Amino acid sequence: MRNAFADEILHQARANPMVTLVTADIGNRLFDPFKAEFPERFFNCGVAEANMTGVAAGMASQGLKAFTYTITPFATTRCLEQIRVDLCYHDLPVTVCGVGSGYAYGPLGATHHACEDISFLRSLPNMAVCCPGDPLEMRSLLAAAVHWPGPLYLRLGKKGEPSVHPSQPNVTIGKVLLVKPGTDCCLLSTGTILPMVLEAASRLQEQGVNCEVISFHTVKPLDTDYLTEAFQRFPLVVTVEEHSLIGGLGSAVAEWMVDRGPSSTHLLRVGTPDRFIKDCGETEYIHHQIGLTAEAVTQRVLSARKK
Repeated sequence: MRNAFADEILHQARANPMVTLVTADIGNRLFDPFKAEFPERFFNCGVAEANMTGVAAGMASQGLKAFTYTITPFATTRCLEQIRVDLCYHDLPVTVCGVGSGYAYGPLGATHHACEDISFLRSLPNMAVCCPGDPLEMRSLLAAAVHWPGPLYLRLGKKGEPSVHPSQPNVTIGKVLLVKPGTDCCLLSTGTILPMVLEAASRLQEQGVNCEVISFHTVKPLDTDYLTEAFQRFPLVVTVEEHSLIGGLGSAVAEWMVDRGPSSTHLLRVGTPDRFIKDCGETEYIHHQIGLTAEAVTQRVLSARKK
């Protein structure tokens, strides 16, 4: 996904002279084509993420469309005050791009894991939160971010994520993307966990359960129109995310569900546990540790349908 990001941001810079990229000493070779073509619009702020955010805020206040980019915990948690005060308070059109979200940097340990970022950022006024499910969704969301009027968080994977869609989909910020229609239950996926969710849907199909799969690529603003429809059509709605159950997509849907009033639909939330992962390894190893696999999701859905 990060290679697709580098290619797409260059494409957007060619189309829009206001697009500017600000990094924190990462992706230097990745962005060599951008630097070569637009040296006046690329800024490496070094390992100083708070400064990076402030610089981007200043640029946006003067009419530029700034994108900040670094590893997710450092793009978000390390400079949360600057995002809150410099970007959100002034409602500036800066896109914060966090690469390697969830456990994409699994072997590097808790300092590089990012399973709280959606919770942090969706609670900030004026901030939109987008989590593309594959590189093609990322391209569409990045293009849409160029025209978004306020601050936006783009939650990215790292590398090797497969493309789910056969071609680049038309994506609207704040509106879900139907990946697979279904009739028996609904799986709401956000972020790069989407291929696993599709595999779980395939396994459930073999068990006679026809699941609708949705890429819930925008966690904020929430697509309440689709949720209203889904909670009318399905007896079971399942949220799946590589993010903590506290504050992520599942929480957002649960909050909406409570505020909406009584419902006969059962909501099942699948996500990461409320603890640090200290027995580190590759992403797949951690997923098996915490039960974030197609097999585990399949079993949880089957169990929930029996209740």
